[in-house]
Amino acid sequence: MKSPAALAAFLLSLPLGAQVTFEQLRDAPQRNGSWLTYSGGYNGWRHSALDQITRANAGKLKVKWVHQMPTTHLVSATPLVVDGVMYVSEPPSNVVALDAETGAKYWRYARVLPPRINTCCGQVNRGVAVLGDRVYVGTVDAHLVSLDAKTGAVLWDVEVADYRTGYSITVAPLAVKDMIVCGISGGEYGIRGFLDAYDAKTGKRRWRHWTIPEPGQPGSESWSGDSWKTGGGPTWVTGSYDPVQDLIVWGTGNPSPDWNGDSRLGDNLYSDSAIALDANTGRRKWYFQFVPHDVHDWDAVQVPVLVDDEWQGRPRKLVYWAHRNGFYYVLDRETGKFLLGKPFATQTWAKGLDANGRPIRLPNIDPSPEGTYVWPGVQGATNWYSPSYSPKTKLFYLAVWENRSVYRKGEQEYSPGNRYIGSVPLIDLPDDPGYGAIRALNPKTGDKVWEYKLHTKPWAGVLSTGGQLVFGGSDEGYAFALDAENGKEVWRMNTGGVIRANPITYTSKGSQVVAIAAGSSIFTFELPK
Repeated sequence: MKSPAALAAFLLSLPLGAQVTFEQLRDAPQRNGSWLTYSGGYNGWRHSALDQITRANAGKLKVKWVHQMPTTHLVSATPLVVDGVMYVSEPPSNVVALDAETGAKYWRYARVLPPRINTCCGQVNRGVAVLGDRVYVGTVDAHLVSLDAKTGAVLWDVEVADYRTGYSITVAPLAVKDMIVCGISGGEYGIRGFLDAYDAKTGKRRWRHWTIPEPGQPGSESWSGDSWKTGGGPTWVTGSYDPVQDLIVWGTGNPSPDWNGDSRLGDNLYSDSAIALDANTGRRKWYFQFVPHDVHDWDAVQVPVLVDDEWQGRPRKLVYWAHRNGFYYVLDRETGKFLLGKPFATQTWAKGLDANGRPIRLPNIDPSPEGTYVWPGVQGATNWYSPSYSPKTKLFYLAVWENRSVYRKGEQEYSPGNRYIGSVPLIDLPDDPGYGAIRALNPKTGDKVWEYKLHTKPWAGVLSTGGQLVFGGSDEGYAFALDAENGKEVWRMNTGGVIRANPITYTSKGSQVVAIAAGSSIFTFELPK
């Protein structure tokens, strides 16, 4: 075993920590051998042009290597791959650097955490960001940490919020220009949500955008009394970025408390919204609220998919968004104007959407003391797992959960650091388990093109490739590949671990590799050589 000094010298001699520039991040979709950002590119497509693995040969895919993480938590991270090195977060708040060819470990950053941290849904971490010669990770005790990409040494560590009041970070940060943009979790603890940007070199905060306005600010009238102080609106899934408009587009989560809105009368802006911010200042340019006064916990924490395409006869900058509430939306990216809305899954809460995209609610759909049955269920028609858009097929792919829940309403008093949810719904109904599916939509109409049914609920995102494939995973532990044009299964393998992560693809020594987390491991696959 090497001494600490020898190990440091060894790591410094390795080809790690190549400079990742903003220009490379901006052009990431053209850098097919790497995976440089959470969604593979700023546009949120989660698409790669790599085409060695095709519909014809995907059935031959074999395991390349497996890296087992020393954790009892499920891994939900998206790995990044930079010049042959894979950087991946390990729950609850660690980071490991691996040889992308062999899976061998270069270094591991292990964070020492406080004994008690309250999180909604497990101490998870969805990934890291890379910029320059550094790796950035958020932690469940609400810190943002900068690491040396060669050695894993801590370069700076800043407190983003007080974890003792319910704040945590589970989101993968996004590197934009010379900043690290980071969201926050804690919507079930009565936090006041925000989105931050930090100087990548120093860790100094550049700006903070509060998602819940205080009195006197636009939107504050949508909160009764002092309910804005505990209003929720977290930002716990990575957003997208338009370099031409210099515009950050990000989703916000549920208002607090989740299932009892009596203490927060009004629309509760800017919860459950798409927000578009000036990247330099954090000032809001536009917003679109999907669910005013949400009482069903339907966060707008899906990855915004940014597409420039023709819309009704003229070029337009668009946002494609399949929302947790069961509706698929198209928005104008320059103004936030509503262009299209259509159900992509079963929903029983709205008659439809009006001309501005505001839901026309049906009667008797709110949570009640005795319980109210509503589609979709609490976990949504889709959730945080990533969709994909393929420029080859011009289709929008996503994981869908056809389910209902019994929504219950109860009383709730706010107590700092404790759950503030207003009841506990019955999520999984034994007599009506529902089903999961991968669906392809025509993004111009919202119409379903094909469906691939799953036997369990989906908690894994999808990846489309130039080989006309869609990769995904299931709670049963199957990694699979589908024909991107018709949804036919062309490959499937049981990993032995629950898959609740998003797949990526990259090249190593000239071969295309697909990687996805399953259980507490990272699995990679390639064609036989």
